[in-house]
Amino acid sequence: MASSHSSTSTTFRIEKDSMGEVKVPQNALYQAQTQRAIDNFSISGIEMPQEFIHAIVLIKLAAAKANFQLGLLDQVLFNAIEKSCIELLDGQYADQFPIDVFQTGSGTSTNMNVNEVIASLSNKKLKTNKGSVKVSPNDHVNMGQSSNDVIPTAIQLSALLAVRHRLLPEMGSLSVALAGKANELSHIVKTGRTHLMDAMPITMKQELMGWKTQIDKAMLRIESVLIDFEQLAQGGTAVGTGINAHKDFPCEFCKALSVLTGQGLKPSENYFYNLSNQDSSVALSGELKTYSVALMKIANDLRWMNSGPLAGIGEIELVALQPGSSIMPGKVNPVIPEAVAMAAAQVMGNDTTITVAGQSGNFQLNVMLPVVAHNLLQSIILLTTSSKALAEKAIVGFTVREETLQVALAKNPILVTALNPLIGYEKAAKVAKKAYQEGRAIIDVAFEETDLPLEELERLLDPLHLTKGGIS
Repeated sequence: MASSHSSTSTTFRIEKDSMGEVKVPQNALYQAQTQRAIDNFSISGIEMPQEFIHAIVLIKLAAAKANFQLGLLDQVLFNAIEKSCIELLDGQYADQFPIDVFQTGSGTSTNMNVNEVIASLSNKKLKTNKGSVKVSPNDHVNMGQSSNDVIPTAIQLSALLAVRHRLLPEMGSLSVALAGKANELSHIVKTGRTHLMDAMPITMKQELMGWKTQIDKAMLRIESVLIDFEQLAQGGTAVGTGINAHKDFPCEFCKALSVLTGQGLKPSENYFYNLSNQDSSVALSGELKTYSVALMKIANDLRWMNSGPLAGIGEIELVALQPGSSIMPGKVNPVIPEAVAMAAAQVMGNDTTITVAGQSGNFQLNVMLPVVAHNLLQSIILLTTSSKALAEKAIVGFTVREETLQVALAKNPILVTALNPLIGYEKAAKVAKKAYQEGRAIIDVAFEETDLPLEELERLLDPLHLTKGGIS
């Protein structure tokens, strides 16, 4: 279905702004400035994220509440704006925000898009009651605000809500899934690997708890940077001085927005900081990238462990989710780890984009705000859904091929490392090489090549015993 701004058969109305007249689709809720942006920014076809639009609507509602409390917005206009914002927050009219991510660097076009839609909805309500009253996108919906503080605040708010309500809970669920699987497999010993080569044995629990700790530490690091997102840019208006905003507006705004979101929000300690740079977004993106590295490590470990099943490592079997080949019958691939690894790669790329955008804080305003918003939110959502998929469709359901593990353990020549303190490194190396060349169990060769009794060798070379470290 063609949207209202793209149909060739659309009928139009004439809207006016400070630059003159513009043809706007008859049924569109947006007005002249949005249409100019649609016409000018045909760059990617990627619209601003819905989470970001949702945040701006929350900002408009909180601003209206603050201005009403301060006596700057009358009851009739406030009621209309409030009702319009609530409709938008409920998901209505989501198709009325068509502006490309690659637009003016301040995000003014998106701010005005929201202002215009709210104003149009409000005027429809007022027309029923009072035909002479008119809500202005600039004078009323944007009262006490500038795009230069609205858009940075929307970045902060949308990221904060997405991380706390979506990402961190799914990371927590993945951590719980790993802990549960680790305890389920605590009795299983496997060959450890360094450089992809056989190494000393470890338990499955030890391996999975290493992954769990990666998740837990990533959660702590991500949470630690969110404090900057609670100190909002709103109130700085155009350049950080707060021009055209009531002196009490920032505090009233943050009170209202805190109630709406359940977050502990407060005015920035320095608006020039919030408007001129995106350091907090760069910092959060860096932690998201670090988490994506952890997910890629776990995903690739699962792929290696699942490889085969005959000619690979074949330690585990992931749940079979779909056919793996259009030509090879019966082939099943590790599709979830592959999907998660690709999502992680995208997050790494997003971080580079955000880093470059963060450098564009020219004097009193960063001018790559929309692309920061898009990439930051995409990273948060990708990591959220990847965490969920990995937990529910890979970790919880995989099974262990214990026989494969035991065969590899018995022949692992590296177990001889435990004999180093008794027979020395050189002698142990000779035993290991002979066991490998002859394809024999290390304990049999060690019994032939050393004076150690079989009972002692069985104790020293027991794989479970070796997972506990130390010298016997």
